[in-house]
Formats: sequence, C-alpha cells, structure tokens
Amino acid sequence: MKFSVVIPTYNEEGNIVALYNELTAVMKKIGSYELIFVNDGSRDKTLEKLEKLHAIDKHVIIIDHARNFGQTAAFYSGFQNLSGEIVITLDADMQNNPRDLPRLLKKLDKGYDVVCGWRKHRKDPFWMKFVSKIASFARKILTNEKVHDPGCSLRVYKSSAVKDLFIYGEMHRYITTILKMKGFRVGELVVDHRERYSGKTKYTPSKVFRGLVDLLNYKFWYTYSKKPLQFFVKYGSILFFIGIALIIYNFARYGLKLTIGPTLFLSALFIISAVQFISLGLLAEMQVKTYYQENPKELATINKIYK
Repeated sequence: MKFSVVIPTYNEEGNIVALYNELTAVMKKIGSYELIFVNDGSRDKTLEKLEKLHAIDKHVIIIDHARNFGQTAAFYSGFQNLSGEIVITLDADMQNNPRDLPRLLKKLDKGYDVVCGWRKHRKDPFWMKFVSKIASFARKILTNEKVHDPGCSLRVYKSSAVKDLFIYGEMHRYITTILKMKGFRVGELVVDHRERYSGKTKYTPSKVFRGLVDLLNYKFWYTYSKKPLQFFVKYGSILFFIGIALIIYNFARYGLKLTIGPTLFLSALFIISAVQFISLGLLAEMQVKTYYQENPKELATINKIYK
C-alpha cells in the first residue's frame, strides 16, 4: 500500500458521501491507497453511510470507536492501523480540498518528513480565527516553532514520522510541533480552505486551551524526561541562592547575632526546599538511567543508518 488516508469523523452524515467522491477521484490518480475513516462515536447516521461505502469499495476501512474520544484519539487510532508508506490526513467537513494533495506530496518529495497545509485565507467565523491566532502565538513562545497553521488537518507524512507517535488530549493541533521537537523535517504549503459543506463545527475555545495545556506538559516532559536532574538542579539552585541571600540580609540588618524572625524562617524554608529539589532530581536521574539501560532504543529517533 502506497498511501493511507486517515479521516476522523464525528456526526458528519451530511459530508461523508461528498468527501468520499471527491477524495476517491483524486486518489485514483495518485496511486494505490486506503481510506481509513475513524468514526469517533457518532450519534447520527455517519457509521451507517460509512458501512454502505465499505460494502461497495474495499478501499474504505472503518475504525469505529465505542464513544466519542476526540479528534486526537481518532488520529492516533488511524496511525496505529495504517499500512501505507505515505500518510495523508484531512477533516471530514469538506473544508480541506483534496485537490491540494498532489502539491503537498510533491513538496514532501523534496526532503521533508511532513508537509502541512496553511489555511492562509480561512473560511471560518472571526472568533475561530482569533482564538487560533492566540493559540499559535502561545505555541511559538513555548516551542519557537515557525509553522503558521499547526491546526490544519490537511497534512502528508512519511509513515516513519507517525507510526510511533503518541498523542493524547487535544494534541492533534500540535503534531507538527511535536515532530519538529523530535527532529523530523517539517514543511508547509498554502492550501485552499472552503466553508463547511454540512453540519456544525466541533471546534471550541476550551479545546484549544486544553491543547495548550497538553503541549506545555509535553514540552516539559520532552525537555526534561531524559535529564530530570537539570530541571531540579536549575530551580533548586534558584531556591538555594534565595535562601542564602535572605541569610545575608538577616546578618546585614541585625549583625552577626542570631536573630530569629520571618527572614530567617524564610531562608531556612528556601534552603530546605532546594535540598529536597536536588535530592528528587538525583532520584529521578537514577530512574531514567535505569530505564534507558533497559530500553536503549528509546534514547533517540534514528532517521537513517549509513553503513
């Protein structure tokens, strides 16, 4: 199988057939393919329409979730069950245009591991675009990642970039950010964006906020999980020096005699906290070293081995 197309679907009964027809017309010209529709607990006739498509076209594969787990979980299920060398993702609401796929694939061939669409002229309500801009600004501060539109689902990947990718919560918006942090080469291309064909958007500001929290958590974990001592020593040292500064201030104010008061108590609190921080860091470092000694393949993402 050359291409695997992963499409999360949730209550999209009015879009499924139109999307299938448009997507199939494009994919037949590109190469061998499979269409993986992940039905994420739809409560309308989405699954029924998918089953009818599957009955007449064996390119259609259905992954049916027991309930609505969210778009991130739908992408993850698709990534874990595909067989193609190249992975394509897009939304089921018809806002992504499948005719952009040949251009994205052409750019992928120029040495990238993932190419994502950039909805430069979005056909969405003002509030959605405003919230997305705030989220993008926060993401750039956290990660210094330059992709303009990480929330665009229209992307093409080499399968090596996503086959071991673990995402959760609302992190599908930050897949390109995560891949960039892992060392994969990320490109982007301006794509067409259309108004929703049928149904209602599932996009909410709360999901964006949860996504940023998940990204912050991932950033912390990715940065320090392999070297936790750096985190604990860094902030433990800050606490320690604050404690020492308070002791110096105490002596400067009251002389060399030991004067018990709020300043001395605070200095003792900071120094004790610093010792605890550094001790936790040492324990965490020992655990990490033990883990990587037992699982050496987890140390790095190997792109290629030259022999």
